[in-house]
Amino acid sequence: MGNRLDDMLESLNIELIRMGALCEDAISTATNSLIKDEGLVERVSEIENEINEMERKIENMCMKLLLRQQPVARDLRLISSALKMISDLERIGDQALDISEISKYINKNHGKYEKLENMARAAIKMVTESIDSFVNKDLELAHKVMNDDDIVDNLFNDIKADVIEKISHTGEDGEYLADVLMVAKYFERIGDHSVNVAEWVEYSITGVHSRFDQQ
Repeated sequence: MGNRLDDMLESLNIELIRMGALCEDAISTATNSLIKDEGLVERVSEIENEINEMERKIENMCMKLLLRQQPVARDLRLISSALKMISDLERIGDQALDISEISKYINKNHGKYEKLENMARAAIKMVTESIDSFVNKDLELAHKVMNDDDIVDNLFNDIKADVIEKISHTGEDGEYLADVLMVAKYFERIGDHSVNVAEWVEYSITGVHSRFDQQ
């Protein structure tokens, strides 16, 4: 049974890596649709559908592990954490699609908005590292993801301040700026979901969930 459990857990890791990579692809493609080509929206929708399928597949794998292999202690925490994590990864796919949908309406004549691109890069990094921390059982990396949320939050606050200042004092296109702020909010939420993943990684390794166990 031990070897069978190990094989199934390894398969679970592989599928989580694939789901995480799809989330990275969704965010990257959504960002490109925002600043370059709104025609990429359809591709983001396809990736989001793949993410949804991966969620169902991994959920089924986890249930088989729980029901057939009867894992104990650390393996049980790992499987239950994976079930929580895929929900956050699925939401990341949703938010990438939301960003790409906005790209159909945003005025690209305004040119690049560098802080949004910086947010996208930071969010992708958080997603990647949260999955890596799970697969490698890397508590230090999970804590880094939690701390890196401040980077995304600070970028969001900077963009919000920019938008308020421009609407108030320059009379710049308010509709465009409202779209920018909405996109920034979606990136900020992606960061939050990555933190959620990292917190479940912490739980899978230590048995302690930093947010829930402090309440």
